[in-house]
Amino acid sequence: MQNAFKSPDIFIIILIIILSIWQLLVKAISLWRSSQLKQRNWFIALFILMPINDMGVIELIYLFWFAKKRLTINEVRSWFTKKKS
Repeated sequence: MQNAFKSPDIFIIILIIILSIWQLLVKAISLWRSSQLKQRNWFIALFILMPINDMGVIELIYLFWFAKKRLTINEVRSWFTKKKS
């Protein structure tokens, strides 16, 4: 009889870890931004939807579309570039 509980492929485990980190980062950024922009209703909605595993789609829609000050690609790039003194 074959073992029904074979160990999962390492690729799947790494993929799940990467997607979980992605979702956590996007959730944290969207919650922080909604609180800084004093958008209480969005903060509550994003917080309540926290258990829903949507890979950050709802948060990205908020950040790039519904936020009072929309997130821009240039702003995201500035997070990863070194600032000149």
